[in-house]
Amino acid sequence: MPAPAHLISKVGDPIFAVFIGLSAAATRINREEKELGHSTETTINAGLRRLGVRKAEGKKV
Repeated sequence: MPAPAHLISKVGDPIFAVFIGLSAAATRINREEKELGHSTETTINAGLRRLGVRKAEGKKV
């Protein structure tokens, strides 16, 4: 019996890989920010501001 060609499915494998990669990047960024003394909430807010999802606090638009 040959080995299976895919772990999950032909479509599911790439989605799973992207999810694992993004999770690893987020974990690393969070760890590095904590070493600098920033909280998780501060790190998340900074990331959302960079993506344009959240506006900077104290700024008027």
